[in-house]
Amino acid sequence: MIDIDAKDSEILSILERDGRITNLALAARVGLSPSACLRRVQEMEKAGLITGYRAVTDRAALGVGFVAYIAVGLSDHSQVAQRAFERAVAQAPQVRECHNVTGTIEYILRVEVADIGAYKSFHTDVLGTLPAVHALTTYVVLDSTKDLRA
Repeated sequence: MIDIDAKDSEILSILERDGRITNLALAARVGLSPSACLRRVQEMEKAGLITGYRAVTDRAALGVGFVAYIAVGLSDHSQVAQRAFERAVAQAPQVRECHNVTGTIEYILRVEVADIGAYKSFHTDVLGTLPAVHALTTYVVLDSTKDLRA
């Protein structure tokens, strides 16, 4: 783990909101010289604090009109069953996130599809065919008032 100071935290905060900011603009915003700012960014990249840069897309413009979180309970809690489930959802393009969690369920999935019909197909033809899946609870996203994922 790398020790970061207040300037590094400020740089990270800005880059999380705008990964395309120029080094010159970033340096000006955090009050550093461009060379010092670039050195800090490169050190954080090398240390693995910054793992990549990506485009934030308009999912609706790409045909995604239905977003849901699915709580998944497995009937078999073994490592083999969990790894099989993880491999299966990794192959499903509808699954944008898969989180192994504690509590009464094993996983929470974020699923994005075109519409309710596409969701029904995913629910039946993908999740419904996985042998260890015991329980599914769907939470439909009505609106996202805060979403900081990039």
